[in-house]
Amino acid sequence: MMRLPEFVFRSPRSIAEAVDLLAGARPGEAMLVAGGTDLLPNMKRRQQTPRTLVSLRRVEELRGICVNGGITIGSGMTLSEIVRDDRIRQSCGALWQAAAHVATPHLRNMGTLGGNICLDTRCNYYDQNYEWRKAIDFCMKKDGQVCWVAPSSPKCLAVSSTDTAPALIAVGAEVSLAGPSGVRRVALSDLYQNDGIAYLARQPHEIVTDVHIPSQVGWRSTYWKLRRRGAFDFPVLSVAAAVKLDGDEIDAARIVLGAVASRPVGCEKAAAFLIGQRLTDEVIAHAAELAAEPARPMDNTDFTLVWRKRVTRDFVRFALRELRGDEVIDLRRRYRGVLWMG
Repeated sequence: MMRLPEFVFRSPRSIAEAVDLLAGARPGEAMLVAGGTDLLPNMKRRQQTPRTLVSLRRVEELRGICVNGGITIGSGMTLSEIVRDDRIRQSCGALWQAAAHVATPHLRNMGTLGGNICLDTRCNYYDQNYEWRKAIDFCMKKDGQVCWVAPSSPKCLAVSSTDTAPALIAVGAEVSLAGPSGVRRVALSDLYQNDGIAYLARQPHEIVTDVHIPSQVGWRSTYWKLRRRGAFDFPVLSVAAAVKLDGDEIDAARIVLGAVASRPVGCEKAAAFLIGQRLTDEVIAHAAELAAEPARPMDNTDFTLVWRKRVTRDFVRFALRELRGDEVIDLRRRYRGVLWMG
């Protein structure tokens, strides 16, 4: 049985109190915990061993959903609460689908939006118990010096496995970060770095407090996820796509890939190509080819990397066909993303 290491548990009632607790701790000694669905298993495997946990469960300022043109979601809202909100389902399909695809109902009841945004990167050589990792002399991400995915790599190649981040980036979301110097607001895409260890551009004493989604009037968005099992598993590929239509023509577009690098990857060339186009089969096929170019999956998750690279084109095609209005429920079932949107 894997047991948690000893730690001090702090439960602040306000954002300011939580920031003070982080700022008062030595570097690396305190970590935030909301639902704990990722952090606590990592602690049992000794991947993360904070001396102090700062819980956000009782910080009411982090809760709530406000719809006023755009949508503002507190980072403490659980994924289940987001899935149950019809306003999000109707106006922001990509986020609704992404939240509904996370793990199982039990974990969605605990896991929060902020926790999923800040989800630790994953790797076959890292997500093992302490004894297994010790047997291979550990890896660069924790206690070792070598990235076993690519031993000559100067940086860790652990992969980003958050579901909600690609969806939120596709709909143009921003986040608010509260720290000792106050609150700053940044594009969610700027929160991530392509480094398996330093994957967040968040300062050590900052807390993600809110997610801001601009008005989705005129936009359509969707999220597709590849995993071995139809529930529980992390993505080994995800595709979030959003288009803004002017009649039948695309006025704006975003395509974002997940689980192909240490951060969500935007497909700018594919999105630019779609501007002014109609979603014909030929346009969709070419956009899918362009979107697959930046996908460079490594051999650090489930399935072979060659197949994951190839299926990226298929998933982009599926996403764009869905945005066109095609019936795609059979395709979702075939790839185990069984989610009925009707």
